[in-house]
Amino acid sequence: MLSRTANNIYWMARSLERAENMTRLLDVSHNMALMPNSRGGQQELLAPLSITGRRDQFHARHDKVSTEALLEFFLFDESNDGSIFSCIQLARANAHSVRDRLSAEAWESINTTWLELRHRRHRSINHEGVKGLFDWIKQRSHEFRGAAYGTMLHNDAFLFMRLGTFIERADNTARILNAKLEVMAGERDSNQAIDFYQWNALLQSLGAYEAYHYSYTGGLSARNVTELLILSAQLPRSLRYCVGAIMEQLSSIEGSQGLAAKRLCSELHARLQYGEVDYILEFGLHDYLNDLLRRINTIGDEIHRSYWEGA
Repeated sequence: MLSRTANNIYWMARSLERAENMTRLLDVSHNMALMPNSRGGQQELLAPLSITGRRDQFHARHDKVSTEALLEFFLFDESNDGSIFSCIQLARANAHSVRDRLSAEAWESINTTWLELRHRRHRSINHEGVKGLFDWIKQRSHEFRGAAYGTMLHNDAFLFMRLGTFIERADNTARILNAKLEVMAGERDSNQAIDFYQWNALLQSLGAYEAYHYSYTGGLSARNVTELLILSAQLPRSLRYCVGAIMEQLSSIEGSQGLAAKRLCSELHARLQYGEVDYILEFGLHDYLNDLLRRINTIGDEIHRSYWEGA
């Protein structure tokens, strides 16, 4: 496969996954900020800015933080390359350049999403309509993955698409955990009812609400949430699952390239496979997640160097 083609497919998948991840984060932050008597309303509004590292960019365009300004910035602002609009625009552009590598159904799914999003952009954002928009974006993401998985050849193009999806998902999970879980676990004097909603909101933002309540009994705890979202071998958005999927895609890509990325990924997967939650908490969740983020980014850099640097 040409390096340029692999690069386009990889970033198409990363951009689509980033759009879905941002949608999940905005959905939960928006709901938490609107909770009556929420002590963390302002913090919830700031969470997407902290997680994406775009606080300075936001304040350069907006005088104060508000729900309306944040939604506009992360939904439709073209100057923000991390907005949902920008991500889907980039994904569609990459998909268009590799249409011959996609099935007709996969291409139609992403193209229709882009056309409809442009139309929705011209509608006013209001609290009553935001939830429907979030659900629509998530549904379109699921539809594309289903179409691609069910109709594309499972060849190198498919493997690079999956590789991009899981690299982006691993990065997102680590960032959300780093920004939210440690803060929540460190709180002491707090309202238990509000804490319940915050724990559930964190799980919902990573699509893990039902999985948690299936896996654990006795309520919500920092230890169990940490174990599930970092070490679970079965949760599709856990760090262990994502790194395992990255390793699987790299191992299946034909050719002798990517040996450094494969080695680094195997080392990280072993670290997670044999990891223990008590060690993570003793080590320090913030430091542990920062180390994971560094390792994930290094694997991404090695993938770039191995497969398409200079293409």
